[in-house]
Amino acid sequence: MEKKVQSKKNGALGGFQKFFSGYSVIVVTVIIFIVAAIIQGTNFLSASNLINVLRNNAVLGILALGMAFVIIVGEIDLSVGSELVAVGAICLGVLNATGNIALAVIVTIACSIGLSVFMGFIVAKGSVPSFVVTLGFMYIFRSVCQYFMSGGGFYGEVENFGKISNSFVGPIPTPIIYLAIVFIVYFYFSRYTKAGRHIYAVGSNERATKLSGINTSNIKILAFGIMGLSVGLAAVIEASRMNSINASSSGSSYEMYAIAMAVIGGVSMKGGRGKMICVLFGILILAIVNNFLNLMGVSAFLVNAIKGAIIIVAVLLQKKDKI
Repeated sequence: MEKKVQSKKNGALGGFQKFFSGYSVIVVTVIIFIVAAIIQGTNFLSASNLINVLRNNAVLGILALGMAFVIIVGEIDLSVGSELVAVGAICLGVLNATGNIALAVIVTIACSIGLSVFMGFIVAKGSVPSFVVTLGFMYIFRSVCQYFMSGGGFYGEVENFGKISNSFVGPIPTPIIYLAIVFIVYFYFSRYTKAGRHIYAVGSNERATKLSGINTSNIKILAFGIMGLSVGLAAVIEASRMNSINASSSGSSYEMYAIAMAVIGGVSMKGGRGKMICVLFGILILAIVNNFLNLMGVSAFLVNAIKGAIIIVAVLLQKKDKI
């Protein structure tokens, strides 16, 4: 009888430990939110501040959700910030030339997916490390944009284009709506589709997955294609919100923020592990911390140091996570 009771206790405790291990990022997010609320009070908890936190990180969040697939499949993409500038410039170029917002958006997303698929093709078919390939394209995209923009930027000339990112659905800014839609689509894809499960399989054990009859090269290209979709959407939102794209400043370090948010959200840099729901909370953690530090008046020179420490801690905690 005592053994049965003990077994039930162990089972309940084990279940709790399993949940905490897999979803610890959610608990951490709640703790950080409570601490920020206690210290800053209404300055942090005001509706306008919370909405701004989400709106200001919507573009990075969309990139982080796409980056999660690339990391899960066992690769990395360092080009997303520069690619965002390139396709954003294409967006404004098509927009100004035709005056057609829908065409500009479609061309932007198509170009972004095409560029990312091309990088994925080189990585998968050429057996070249993604770090090297995407690092090279990062320099290519940024350099070409700076050349054609003469180090400056492009500006939108169609008035209604700004409504894409500067409108509201009730009290909610549209960038937050876009982030929510992307999360729902990616969550469903990762959890309930065969292709989504194959991405995890390739990242977990590429050789075994290949021997089971799955085309691992195509799966890697698919992951990069998803990243391209995220970059295209982010570029449209960014260009619409600012009504411009700058060759030097736009997209600066976005790839690092995207990687950081994914890693903080529990995505393993070794591949094969990660959950979209946890990535969403990883996005929230970095967004809340950044806002909290700004409200605290912490020096801008120290903010990135604190973010760096958070990333290191997140990587160390991954050793204990069983996602």
